Amino acid sequence: MDIQNILSIGLILFSVIDIVGNIPVIIDLKNKGVVVDSLQAALVSLGLMIAFLFVGEGILGLFGLDVQSFAVAGAIILFFLGLEMILGVRFFREGQGSSSVGTVVPIAFPMIAGAGTMTTIISLKSKYESVDILVAIVLNIILVFAVLHYSTWIKDKLGEAGAAVLRKVFGIILLAIAIKLFKENFHLVITPDQKLGFLKST
Repeated sequence: MDIQNILSIGLILFSVIDIVGNIPVIIDLKNKGVVVDSLQAALVSLGLMIAFLFVGEGILGLFGLDVQSFAVAGAIILFFLGLEMILGVRFFREGQGSSSVGTVVPIAFPMIAGAGTMTTIISLKSKYESVDILVAIVLNIILVFAVLHYSTWIKDKLGEAGAAVLRKVFGIILLAIAIKLFKENFHLVITPDQKLGFLKST
């Protein structure tokens, strides 16, 4: 295990999950009478993320895809997620049936272990060891549990302005991570002929 890698992965996942930025949503659900079981939401999210960490690559194989190609796609998604956080716009919309509320839906999925998180996990496998990613996932889930459990107290302390600033800061970090991930994997998914053609065109 590499502590520095774990911290880097943990920061990336924390930015993508954006559990602090989702506190208003959690509070709204509670105000609507939804009983949020913090432990159940954390455990379900943990199970989904670990499952995708170890079988996600196999699923890609069924479609003839490699981790590097998925990492490039993931970098693009992370880029738009970062723009969402910074600009306050919505690029990704929930599909039909997303109005179901509860501990598992929408908190565990898709709020915590959603498409962005899953994409990030499989993308990270192109650079980091699975054990480092696993430890970072567990650390994030512990933090998720704490935030869910103390969401009302955290919202009161941060305030609307504090939560907004924190969201934008992590949005900028996410943009930088997306660009770095793209740079590290894009050259691995294009053929030498494609590289030559690209150079000639420029």
